[in-house]
Amino acid sequence: MAPSVAQLDSVTAQTVQKVATKVANLDLKADGPSYPFYYPYYDNDEKFPPTELFDHVDPGTRANPAKPNLLNLDVKVQHISPYLGTEVTGVQISELSKEGLDELALFAAERKVLLFRDQDFKDLSPDRQIEITRHFGPIQKHPTSGNVKGYPEFHVVYRDAQHDKFQEYLGGDKINQTSWHSDVSYEKQPPGATFFFILDQPETGGDTLFLSQVEAYNRLSLEFKKRLEGLRAVHSGVPQAEFSRRRDGPVRREPIETEHPLVRVHPVTGEKALYVNQGFTKHIVGFKQEESEYLLKFLFDHLAKGADFHIRATYKPGTVVVWDNRVTAHSATPDFSPTFRRHAVRLTPQAEVPTEATA
Repeated sequence: MAPSVAQLDSVTAQTVQKVATKVANLDLKADGPSYPFYYPYYDNDEKFPPTELFDHVDPGTRANPAKPNLLNLDVKVQHISPYLGTEVTGVQISELSKEGLDELALFAAERKVLLFRDQDFKDLSPDRQIEITRHFGPIQKHPTSGNVKGYPEFHVVYRDAQHDKFQEYLGGDKINQTSWHSDVSYEKQPPGATFFFILDQPETGGDTLFLSQVEAYNRLSLEFKKRLEGLRAVHSGVPQAEFSRRRDGPVRREPIETEHPLVRVHPVTGEKALYVNQGFTKHIVGFKQEESEYLLKFLFDHLAKGADFHIRATYKPGTVVVWDNRVTAHSATPDFSPTFRRHAVRLTPQAEVPTEATA
């Protein structure tokens, strides 16, 4: 028999207390994380099996295009850009029916990035948070990042004066720390709709830059699009794993390298999008080294310089961001003083094997 809600709440309360005690023993400042349960946890003995292929049907394919369960008369939407980004107020993700979640998947595919304000999502039990996001696909368990003890589904993003893994990963000898990527694109079945909820946020700074890989593709000439379609590129998780090993961090699953189409098709909207990112895309299959570097540099520059198809997402505690990793890339902006804490959590449902675009 499945445990009751009361039992789950009791177990969760006990877990939160244990983790809070562990965090207190880490000699953090008295004004520590607002949600110590989600303090990043690392266990080098934690191991995951290789991921296996699974059948995936995007929930957006079942959605009513009118979205009556998501966008009723009490809901307000404000588009940030013509190409991506919409702020949503007046609805709680936690209260959506299955039909509402299907409509959320469709809306995320259409608008690429959704910012839901004033959400109670961060105050739900971890089991409920996972239950909601599993509606969109099996949740990826990150091989190297901080997670939550007993809940490897959570990818924890944390920075304070003593903890700045992002800075370590990028290295200190950089003019800026913009790092465009699509999350874990090296997976055989990379993420689709992705959830990110904010726990602690500086008053200014600590935003996320997002770009539309659909609009980036649309800006290219017809002849150039034809040349890109049919090409495949290697996405690699090896550098990420090597970085973790160098700093004596966990590698819970051996890294993989996967070929994906350079131009993919979204299964719900049918839109074509570039599928390359500077974080994980390493080589174009069948090209010699110089040829691959030349073309990838052009594409990376095109993405990074396209400010007219970028947005800057701003946050505060209670914000939940839902974005579609298939058709976007993003970068953190670690522009705030290390005396401030930024704490957020990502849940990353995996989607289909990328579908190659055809002329």
